This record gives sequence, C-alpha cells and structure tokens, in this order.
Amino acid sequence: MEPHDLNLIGGIIVNEGHQYHADLGIRAGKIALIAAPHALPPAAATLDAHGLLVLPGAIDIHFHCRTPGYDERGDFYTETCAAAAGGVTTIFEMPISNPGCATPATFANRRRLIEQQAIINVALYGAPGTLIASDVQGMAAAGAIAYKIFMHRAPLGRADEFIGICLTEDEQIYQALALVRDTGRRLVVHCESDSMLEARIAALRAAGRTDLVAHMESRPPVVEAVAIARLLTLAADLGAPVHIAHVSSAQALATVRQFQQAGVDVTAETCPHYLFFTEADYLRLGPYAKINPPLRTAADQHALWQGLQEGTLSVITTDHATYLPDEKERGWTDIWRAPSGAPGVQTLLPVLLTAALEGQLRLTDAVRWISHAPAQLFGLYPHKGTIRLGADADLCLYDPQGNDTYRLEQMHSKARAVDRLYRDRPLRGRVVATLLAGRVIFREGAIIATPGSGSFLAAPPTGGTHA
Repeated sequence: MEPHDLNLIGGIIVNEGHQYHADLGIRAGKIALIAAPHALPPAAATLDAHGLLVLPGAIDIHFHCRTPGYDERGDFYTETCAAAAGGVTTIFEMPISNPGCATPATFANRRRLIEQQAIINVALYGAPGTLIASDVQGMAAAGAIAYKIFMHRAPLGRADEFIGICLTEDEQIYQALALVRDTGRRLVVHCESDSMLEARIAALRAAGRTDLVAHMESRPPVVEAVAIARLLTLAADLGAPVHIAHVSSAQALATVRQFQQAGVDVTAETCPHYLFFTEADYLRLGPYAKINPPLRTAADQHALWQGLQEGTLSVITTDHATYLPDEKERGWTDIWRAPSGAPGVQTLLPVLLTAALEGQLRLTDAVRWISHAPAQLFGLYPHKGTIRLGADADLCLYDPQGNDTYRLEQMHSKARAVDRLYRDRPLRGRVVATLLAGRVIFREGAIIATPGSGSFLAAPPTGGTHA
C-alpha cells in the first residue's frame, strides 16, 4: 500500500453526532484511514492536531460574490479566501451577477471565473426565470447545483443583475417550479410578497419616511409568511421540491412547519444574523445591518432556535453579501438608498462553535447544521460534509481554548470595511487551519493557496433533490 500523503494526528473528531479521538490518514485528497491514536502508518507529511477539534469543512449554501459585475466589492478569490479563513470549504454561489445567471452562456462564464479565481469548492445556482426549458435544462447539464428565484421585483437600478431571477406572479412561479422539478434539482426561493412590499414602500416614501425603522415597517413577518404560503401551495400541486431561503420570523417558520407536516417536500434555512442579532442591533448599526428580510425580535430569534432543534429548519447559512462603505453609508440619511445584505462567511463556523462551547447548543448540532445537512440536501453526501472513509478531506481544525476577538485585520473579504455586525465580537477559540482535498489552504491567519487552486463543484448526476 502506498504511504499516505498526510497524517492528521492527535485531534478530536466532531462528526455525525459523535466526538472521539482519532487520527486521519489522507491520500489523493480523500480520507483513506481513520485510526486509533498513534496507530497510523508513516506518511509523507504529518500535521499535529493535538488539542484541536477536527471538523468536516463547512458548506455555505447561500453566498453572494456577484462576479462578474462588481469586482470592486469582491471576487471569487477574495471571498473564497474569507471562506477558507472561517473553515468553510464549499460555497454555493447565488445567480446574482451582471448579467444575472439565467442562461447556459452566463453560467459557463461564471464557471470560468471560478476556475481562475477560487481557492475552495464553488457550486453555482442557475436562475430559471427566462422560463425557457433549454435555458433551465442547459444549466442543469452544465452542473447547476440548484436554482434560485426572488418573489419580489429587482431592486431599483439593478435589473441587469436580476435577469431571470425575479418572478412576482403565481403563474410564472408555477412554470419555474415545473421546469426545475424536471431537472431533478431543488428550487431555492427568497420569499417576500412583491405586492405587499411595493404598496408599503410606496406609502412610506409618500409619507417622507427615509429612517431606519421604515425599512423594518416595509417588511414585517407577514410579508415573508404569505409569500411562503403561496409558493408552497404551488409546489404541492406540482410535487416540486423547494428550499426556503433565510427564514427570519416565527410566523414564516410556522408556515413552513405547516406545509412540512402536510407532506410537502420543503426544507428551510436560517442565518446567524437572525440567530444572534435583533432589531436593536439594526438600530445600532444602521445600514450596515440592513438585510432582507430584516433583523427581527428576540421572540423570533427564540422561535428560530426551536425550529432548528425540531428540524423544521435544517441548515444554517450566511447570505454573505459584499458592498462598499459609501454604498452602505447612504442609508444613514435615506435607508432606501442603501443596499441590503452583509458579509458573514468568515464567522459562520466560529460564532456557532462559540455558542456551543458556551453551552447554548451541542457541538455536534452546529456541525450538522453547517456541514452534514447541506451536503445531504444537495446530494453531496457522503463525499462532502462528513468525516468518513472515502470522503473528501475537506476539513477544519479548530482550537477551542482561549478567547478571541474578531478584528478588522483578521478579515479576508474585500468587503471587510462593511462587516460591522461581527467586528470586535468576542469568540471562543479560533480556526487554526483549513484543508481542501487534504491540502492546507489556510493556517494561523494566512492564506496559503493560489487563485484557481479550488474547483467548480458540479451537482451530482441525480441532482440531490432529497435529503
């Protein structure tokens, strides 16, 4: 037998509901042997993980890099560096770009940029909103991991970025659900009612409202919940699998639960900003915490944690979004002029592990929500999202000891200046190293991978529509 390329020794594996001491032998980018401590045969190299947690690399299924179109905000290199620094080894890039990713040609161009720039695995969503079967099927053939739509119209002045992504009418959504169902993929949906949003925004603007609270008043929980109910009624009629993006409120959660209990094939996610922040943080940070849907109340936050524990919500993801400071600063005087979204990929794993190490949840639950579940949902398991024989050696080494503070100089996103939610946040422990296919790509604060050393991640042939 050929020697292993790398032996990872002394660590504590956290995986599939268990924690245990074991050493890993890695060969050709995969986990070739899981052995009791000190039982591995010699390898070409050894990485000492004594005192460290060894985790499957996190998988962030909701990510906005937006390349091409806005490289001044970030590109596939800078934003995958931020991911690697946070122990994230796979991202699913949403279809917002310039132009929106709604055709095989645009999809192919984005794949080319991934292969030139990325340092981790990157999968791509397609947008089915042209409602042209050859577009939707063509992106599936090119490896689209899934598809994404918004149920509200494109933000003012950004129509090009949202080509084929925004579908506001029920018949359009019904057609998109059918087209995506026929690819064997899942449709991911941003659920907010267009008609309710437009009416509320118009009324607030007419009243001269440009303040921070106006944004929250334009998007109360009912705007989210009613869109989910419409979508899932259509999906149930078609037998089409659906995933609800960034559930933010108790009312939206209850709607998802109702349809799950009725047997509809619907899964759902939430985000760390809804789990760890509330509307009070929005009022404190202003446009830097402007996100759609908005940050909610402490009661909504409590409901989301319950939703995760009961399984109504199965995935935690970031909705990572990059902007320039001057774009956000406009919102202090006119909140409608500030874009929505915030960075978050570098803190996904550390904030959840901090909560676990402080006793708020189990370490194994954190790993399930950010590694196992997303891999299972999109057909990547057991090659990704787990530590087992034959799995890809995409790993994170985390030091649970000591305290850290997430500082500006530690951030790798090009949008670090607008990362105000997490800046100076106390953390327990830190990411020591991140491995992709058995190669160390981040270690002790430094990126040690070159642009293009990551890979485009195509959907498996079956499409992975069921968990």
